[in-house]
Amino acid sequence: MNKSELVNAISERTGESKSAVDAVLSSLEVVVTEQVVLGEKVAITGFVSFEQTMRGARTGRNPRTGEAIEIAAAKGCKVSAGARLKAAVRGT
Repeated sequence: MNKSELVNAISERTGESKSAVDAVLSSLEVVVTEQVVLGEKVAITGFVSFEQTMRGARTGRNPRTGEAIEIAAAKGCKVSAGARLKAAVRGT
């Protein structure tokens, strides 16, 4: 399901206009992104959470030559499913 299909589905369920639903989803994306960039965890309890992660510097290996290379520390984003979503997927 892509974003336009999601907008259509939410619009049908809620009776809200597609433009209103699209505006809310776009705002959700902006707010979550801003907060995760700032290092804050964003959680929709029971559904999903987003948080920034740090991966430490490490030594890796070039697969072609076998030479050791230094891999710099990097930031990432972790997305975790909440309990209700996990239960729904399991069918419980």
